[in-house]
Amino acid sequence: MVPILPFEGTGRPDTGAGETSYPWGVAVEMTPERFEELVADALDRIPSPLMSMMDNVVILVEDEPEGEEKNLLGLYEGHALTDRGWEYGGVLPDKITIFRLPTLSICDTEAEVVAEVAVTVVHEIAHHFGIDDARLHALGWG
Repeated sequence: MVPILPFEGTGRPDTGAGETSYPWGVAVEMTPERFEELVADALDRIPSPLMSMMDNVVILVEDEPEGEEKNLLGLYEGHALTDRGWEYGGVLPDKITIFRLPTLSICDTEAEVVAEVAVTVVHEIAHHFGIDDARLHALGWG
């Protein structure tokens, strides 16, 4: 298993996981199926001890976020492990969504898409473990 190392981004300012600014348009054409493969590849690189702690989490791929935040690359919705108490149970699964079109809009090559997907997957999984955006940025995970 190859560990995922912190990624410094695509070389453009403010394009870390969860942050973009773009008019709709993509530089890299990629089918939804290929993008889903990249997300699956990124998940395969997560160490199994961490993946085993994600037993009530669903991971989805969508074209774009709903609502006004069209620039999101990924989104974690749920209860972080650090926020769960004895009363946690009988709840719907947490949800991690990785967004295809915003990711494609900030990348110029397929290699950049691969790297950005890996960062976004790690970033959103980190939220499941209770790591906030400020700490992720400090660690170099956008």
